[in-house]
Amino acid sequence: MGNAGIYVGLDIGTTSIKVIVSEYVNGQLNVIGIGNERSVGLNRGIVVDIDKAVVSVQKAIKQAEEKANIQINEVHVGIPANLLQIIPCNGMIAVSDESKEITNEDVVNVASAALVQNLPPERDIIDIIADEFVVDGFDGIKDPRGMIGVRLEMHGSVYTGPKTIIHNLKKCVENAGLTIRETIVNPLALASVAMSDGERDFGTVLIDLGGGQTTASVIHDHKLKFTYVDQEGGDFVTKDISVVLNTSVENAEKLKRNYGFANSDLASEDDIFPVDVVGQSEPLNISEKYLSEIIEARISQILDKIKNALDATKALDLPGGVILTGGLAALPGISELASEILQVQVKTYVPDQMGLRYPSFAQALGLINYAVRQDEVTLLVKSAMGLDGDQLSYSVVEMDNDKPKKQAVKGQTKKTKKPKTSKDPLKSVKNFFNEFFD
Repeated sequence: MGNAGIYVGLDIGTTSIKVIVSEYVNGQLNVIGIGNERSVGLNRGIVVDIDKAVVSVQKAIKQAEEKANIQINEVHVGIPANLLQIIPCNGMIAVSDESKEITNEDVVNVASAALVQNLPPERDIIDIIADEFVVDGFDGIKDPRGMIGVRLEMHGSVYTGPKTIIHNLKKCVENAGLTIRETIVNPLALASVAMSDGERDFGTVLIDLGGGQTTASVIHDHKLKFTYVDQEGGDFVTKDISVVLNTSVENAEKLKRNYGFANSDLASEDDIFPVDVVGQSEPLNISEKYLSEIIEARISQILDKIKNALDATKALDLPGGVILTGGLAALPGISELASEILQVQVKTYVPDQMGLRYPSFAQALGLINYAVRQDEVTLLVKSAMGLDGDQLSYSVVEMDNDKPKKQAVKGQTKKTKKPKTSKDPLKSVKNFFNEFFD
């Protein structure tokens, strides 16, 4: 896979902005720089103040630049799953070459045909992924290039999101002086590092316990089938501690990190520590058990909501169980509590790279891993989004048969010619979910 080079993952989260710089050489991903800055201007995963968010992004980027000793110009950015829609798409074209040999250009054109659809004005396309190609009725083809055919079809999925969220996020990155090489749906990126190949194949639920929100995603047959976002996360746990103990939010966050347990059964009644209380000169002594009961109450509420959403799709019946990650997943006892509530096998994913051994770094690492693992066909399909400003393009290179063939080039922008005709209009989202396990 000719994807060697420097990759930068930018995770713009509610509580913190994380930047990971990695070098991909000989199939090995080596982290060479990290940036981590407190988020400002974000609420529940969404940019609400672009100017303030830009400052946070620039600080995180500067940290990563200093540690990696490079200048960062391009980044891979994650898009949150808020109001994400997964729509099946189909495209069909006639093979353009006189020899009827399918080329890169045909792949781009059939993907462009699949993108022809009537989206509501408030929504925008985030990504497109090809599930299979069909050449003259022969399906199940992953790479049709070089094959002979008259008719080329593509079946895949289009990911769309609210235009406001996408625009604000992109504007924030661009105002920070960066170029977006690619936007990636967060659950897809996260699954690329948190799940094994078997877990992505047979079906697994991934729960990202973030600071501003909690996202549950269902991966089955290597595809993102379903997402659910609960607008509660680690910040709500901190606020609960602050309100119940009448202490500042800063103190509450320290208490959560230093003494908190997600499962109160694991906490001790005998471990006592002081808490600075607003309006009192003397600190109040509380037990580890009491603090953990406050934490457990909120996390249980979040997991109950997720269970109800997942039960509606029977996702918890999948053999892969549940994988937890995200900042809140670092709390001791979180796996045991989640297993008790969800009634399935639960494990926690923590990156194993040096300096990244915290669940909160999983998303940024996933963005890089997802980017480097993409093959040429995937990049060709994504290039059809050049109609909407995607940062992939194609340059002409000479082939052995003296016929020009197009090859992917990263970090540039060029619009792909839109095909004159398209076929097979989009099916409804309802039908897509009815075929959940197909």
